[in-house]
Amino acid sequence: MLRALAHAGISLAEKLGNRRLVSAYDSHIRDALMADVSNAEHLVRKYLQKDASTKINLPDSFTPSDTRELLDKYLDSADANLNYVRLVATAPTDAQAGVDAKLKLKAKRRSERLVQELFKQESAVKIKTGVEVQLVDSQHEPVKAELDDMVTTFAYSRSWFDETLDNASILNNFQHLFEFADDQALLTLPSYPAELGIFDRFMTTTGRKDYQTGAAFNAKDLGSLLQTRLYQDYLSSRDISLETVIAWFFDTYLVEEFDALNFSFAPSAAASSYLERARHLFAEMEGLVNQFRHYVQDGELDRELLSITSDPVLYKQIPSLLDGKYVYATDHEEIRGVLHTLFDDQSRLKYINDTLKGESTAQLLIQNEVSYSDFREHQRSIVDQLIKLGVVEDTGARIEIADTQQLMLLHRLFTKQVAAYYRLSPHGRETVDAFETRGWVLRRSSLLTEGEASYFNYFLNKTEFSNGPELRNMYLHGSQPTSASESEHFRTYLIALRMLIALIIKFNDEFCLALTRKEVTS
Repeated sequence: MLRALAHAGISLAEKLGNRRLVSAYDSHIRDALMADVSNAEHLVRKYLQKDASTKINLPDSFTPSDTRELLDKYLDSADANLNYVRLVATAPTDAQAGVDAKLKLKAKRRSERLVQELFKQESAVKIKTGVEVQLVDSQHEPVKAELDDMVTTFAYSRSWFDETLDNASILNNFQHLFEFADDQALLTLPSYPAELGIFDRFMTTTGRKDYQTGAAFNAKDLGSLLQTRLYQDYLSSRDISLETVIAWFFDTYLVEEFDALNFSFAPSAAASSYLERARHLFAEMEGLVNQFRHYVQDGELDRELLSITSDPVLYKQIPSLLDGKYVYATDHEEIRGVLHTLFDDQSRLKYINDTLKGESTAQLLIQNEVSYSDFREHQRSIVDQLIKLGVVEDTGARIEIADTQQLMLLHRLFTKQVAAYYRLSPHGRETVDAFETRGWVLRRSSLLTEGEASYFNYFLNKTEFSNGPELRNMYLHGSQPTSASESEHFRTYLIALRMLIALIIKFNDEFCLALTRKEVTS
C-alpha cells in the first residue's frame, strides 16, 4: 500500500495527515520518518510551530527519543532551514517534543552560524534599515523625526534638554518626548498585532510559545534603547544620575503629591560594573512591584510586613487602585467584525476602485465622499451591517462615520487591544457602557494591560513565552554567559532602565487617576 501511494505521488506529509493510515502501517511509517533527516521538519511543525497548516500524526512506535534523535541529526545536516532551527532554539523544553537544554543550545549555535553564512554571501541583498538618535545644538524644536531610505533619525534639541533638568521633567521626557506612552498612558513599547505587516503575519515561521515581533517592534525596541542611552549620557554630562531621578520619584514625589509613604528605590553603586548594576536593577524592579501590590491591597505600605512576604512577581496580576480601569474587546462576533472591517488591511471594504481606496475602511470613508451606490454589490451587505450597528450612517450623499469618539475608541481597541476607561471623555465612557451592555467589551483592573504585561514577561522571564531573552532569570540566577562582554551587560542595564521607567509611567498614571477619582467622589 505504501509503495502504491508513493508511486501515485502521495508524499509522507500527506500520509502523516491520515490517522488511520499511520496507525495501520505504524512501523513502516516510523522507518520512513527515521530514514531522512529532513523529516525532522514534520516534527517541528507538529510540536513547535504556531498555526501549522497541516495536521501531523505520528506512529505509536515513534518515541520521544526518536524525535530527539531526528532533530539532533537535522541540526547537523547541510540543508537545515534557519526558520526551523530557530524554532528549536527558542522552544520550551519538552520531553515529548524531544527538546532539552542541550538540543536548544545546539540549535542556538547552529542558528548563529547560519546567520553569519547568510550575511557572508556576496549575492545577498543589503538593505539599510534602522534608527538613529542625535543631540543637536542649533535646533529649537524639542524633536524632529526624518525617514531616509528606511532609516529613521530622531534629532533632539540640546536647549530643550537644558531647560528640562528638574526630576519631574526628566521623567516626563521619557513619556512625552521619547513617546514611551501615549495620551492614555498606554505603553507604546510592546509588540501589538495591529503593527504586524503582511510579511510578519503570514511569511514568518512562529513558535507556539513565541512573542510575535515584527519590523515595527524591532524599530521601537532599538529606538527606545538608543533614546535611553542618549539621555543617560546627556544627564551624566550634567552630573545627574538617572537612577537618582528614579529614587526621587519614590522617596519624594509619591510622598509629597499623593501621601504614599514608605516606597523606596536604592540606586546602584557608582563604582559597580554593568553586570552588577543590571542584577541590582532587576532585583529593585521586583521590589517596587511588590511594594505597589502591598500598597493597593492594604491601602498603605508596611515595610515590616513587606519584609516577611516574598511572593513571586506576576506581571499580569499586579493589582490596580481603580476598578474597571481597562476596556477590552470581547470575542463577540459583532465587535470582532467591526474592528476587522474598519481597520484591518485585509478588509473587503477598503478598496472599491483605483480612485476610491484607502489603507483601511475608516481612512477611505474619512478622506473620500463615498456613497452607498459606490460600493460593489458584494460589499453592500457589510455596509448594511455597519449601519445597523450604528458604526456608520447613510446621509444619502455619502456613507460617513456615525460618531467620531466612538471611532476613536474602536481604533484604540484595534491598535492597542485596550482603552483606559478613566482617560476617556464622558461621552467615551458612555460609549463603553453601551458597548458593555451589548457584550462587545468588558472591563478589568490591573496595573499593566495584558499587552504591557506580556512585554515585561517577554524580556524578563519565561512564564509566558519561550523566545525571550529571560534577562531577569539569567542575571538574578547568575546564569548569564561567562563570555558576555561589558558592552553586553551595558545593553542589559539599559533595558532594565527602560523597563523601570515604563513602570514609573504606569505607577504615576495610577496615582494620578486614583487621586482624581477620589476628589470627584468626595
